Amino acid sequence: MGAQDLRHFSMRDLFRMEAEGLTQSLTAALLELERTPTRPDLLEDCMRAAHSLKGAARIVDLRAAVTVAHAMEDLFVAAQKGEQHLDRARIDLLLGGVDLLSALARAPDEESAPEQAAWQADADSFAAGLAAHLAQEPVAAPRPAAPAAQHAAEDPHDRSLRVSAENLNRMLDLAGETLVETHQLRPFEQSLLRLKRMQREAAVSLDTLEAALPPDLDDRARAALGKLRDQLSACRQHLGDRLSHLENRNHRSSDLAHRLYHQALKVRMRPLADGLGGFPRMVRDIAHELGKQVRLEISGERTQVDRDILERLEAPLGHVLRNALDHGLESPEERLLAGKPPEGVIRLSAGHHAGALQLVVEDDGRGIDFDRLRATVIARGLASEETAAKLSESELLEFLFLPGFTMKEGVTQISGRGVGLDVVQEMIRQVRGLVRITAKPGEGTRFKLELPLTLSVVRSLLVSIGGEPYAFPFAHIARAMKVPLASVKVMEGRQYLDLDGQAVGLVAAHQVLGCAPAPVEDAGQDLSIVLLGTPGQLYGVVVDRFVGGAELVVRPLDPRLGKIKDIGAAALTEDGAPLLIVDVDDMLRSLEKLSASDRLGAVGGQAHAQGASQRKRVLVVDDSFTVRELERKLLDHHGYDVEVAVDGMDGWNMLKGGHFDLVISDIDMPRMDGIELVRRIRADAKLHAMPVMILSYKDREEDRQRGLEVGADYYLTKGSFQNNALIDAVVDLIGEAVP
Repeated sequence: MGAQDLRHFSMRDLFRMEAEGLTQSLTAALLELERTPTRPDLLEDCMRAAHSLKGAARIVDLRAAVTVAHAMEDLFVAAQKGEQHLDRARIDLLLGGVDLLSALARAPDEESAPEQAAWQADADSFAAGLAAHLAQEPVAAPRPAAPAAQHAAEDPHDRSLRVSAENLNRMLDLAGETLVETHQLRPFEQSLLRLKRMQREAAVSLDTLEAALPPDLDDRARAALGKLRDQLSACRQHLGDRLSHLENRNHRSSDLAHRLYHQALKVRMRPLADGLGGFPRMVRDIAHELGKQVRLEISGERTQVDRDILERLEAPLGHVLRNALDHGLESPEERLLAGKPPEGVIRLSAGHHAGALQLVVEDDGRGIDFDRLRATVIARGLASEETAAKLSESELLEFLFLPGFTMKEGVTQISGRGVGLDVVQEMIRQVRGLVRITAKPGEGTRFKLELPLTLSVVRSLLVSIGGEPYAFPFAHIARAMKVPLASVKVMEGRQYLDLDGQAVGLVAAHQVLGCAPAPVEDAGQDLSIVLLGTPGQLYGVVVDRFVGGAELVVRPLDPRLGKIKDIGAAALTEDGAPLLIVDVDDMLRSLEKLSASDRLGAVGGQAHAQGASQRKRVLVVDDSFTVRELERKLLDHHGYDVEVAVDGMDGWNMLKGGHFDLVISDIDMPRMDGIELVRRIRADAKLHAMPVMILSYKDREEDRQRGLEVGADYYLTKGSFQNNALIDAVVDLIGEAVP
């Protein structure tokens, strides 16, 4: 790090940065020394780290830190000479010293005299504890062993620089804008190509004109024609040269912009090891507390991860590791009885797979007792005995992610409160990731976490909805497909697709987002469907068409807009046009609400099945689900195309966004009653002629008169369900369902 990079940091800031790296190195080396206490390379590394910390603390006049580092250095030197053996008790003391050094480094620059005295007292107490060990009779240490593996040599050119997250994000935004700007040259290049073709056509026209002229044309006219031909040729030559130059510059600029953008992305990436530093210590301490012998093996530490992802990984990984320590791994006695070595193993591996970050945490413990899990599900009232007996192992494991669910009978500081795996799943979902669990009784448990490599860029499927571009993140799409419109089936008025034996309900994307449907000319005989949800609860969202895939730079929405329903962020396409990125979790909630309220509209636009396209449409407005369903089934049975609304306000919004032949409304409803709805319909210039029927439980004459006065064409009581009065009234108002 050059001197010019440090000008904004105080000496205490520099000490904090140095101490952070050195204490992490000390912790890692001490944990390894607990397993191989005589490795010379590790003892040398620890001694040098303590010595460096002592010198740095002396420069910033942090006397308590000098005391701690000096005492640790003395013990490391004694261990190097074979005078001390770093057993568990001494490792515990040294780790306590590392914690004290970390706390001292984080302390404010300006501290009062009493605070400084308290720190010094802690440091003196620590030093006295180490001195007591040094004063003991020399411990016969085992013969120093050769290092099992040498540390990878650090690249002297691989220097680091601290940059604020705000500056990093701004740099990435500018790189993205540069990339977009380079694409603006392409249309200009195409326009020049068109101009070149026009000049060629002009030259042909000139030749045709010259051939059509009489042969006795005077010399003056022929000279003018020759000059025109020469000028046109010179223009074509000049334009060709400039176009070639532009193509070359455009190619170089585009290449440079892509390289700049991808390099800016790399700046946001950090090795996974930067976020795992505290886990070996945590595993070691919890294992000792539980009386277990545990080894944590980490692979893939150099896997590159977006800094935002890395910052959010600590909590879910910590939960998973604690779960493995407390629930998964057995005590040494249990393991010996099971024919296993007394020391359990937790493996944490990381790598890139199919464009995503994949983290796996697995242990060789007892696994999961599925019979006990099934009994717990029944005992907590989450499923009946009959249902629970039919659940597969994978379905049973999903209960572990429910809030408050635990199989631990007692409550400890580590687990048993029912908090943990539900937090893991929620945190992983927040970063557009997935978590899966598998287990084998007696062999172990495996957690697999799949996350995007970066939150700054999202690989997405671009679609068109209502003539506007939208993006669905690939990580949240179960499947994208095109199916013939004829394969859509209808059951009880709802459209669905039979997919691998599962009925997948269909809903038009424009209905969910509240935008206009596709123009008639865009409707085809094939449906473009994006499948969202889980295998047992899939929804088919019908979009106008697929545009293609793209990597989009995520741009957060202006916070003044608040949370926009079903939308997560924005982005720019390659030609600079803005688009919205769908919040899939939010959209799934919207789909569930639409389905529960029986408001799913028809898909396929104007290209719907021929019979349905000719059916007359009726809007049923009622706040009772039972009444709505009864009316819908009755009208559908007689051939009418039925939409439903849950109250007057909902009905009014649907009337403004679609075409209906008739409205049937209740009177007493929340937000807007039926009387107000009829009044608005009659006052609207486009809707005033629409037939309206009131269907109410109220059978009083004053209610009937009130409904008719505001403009209702019919007033029926809900007793009309028992005879043909409702259907007769509908036929009287709008005729048979199919003309």
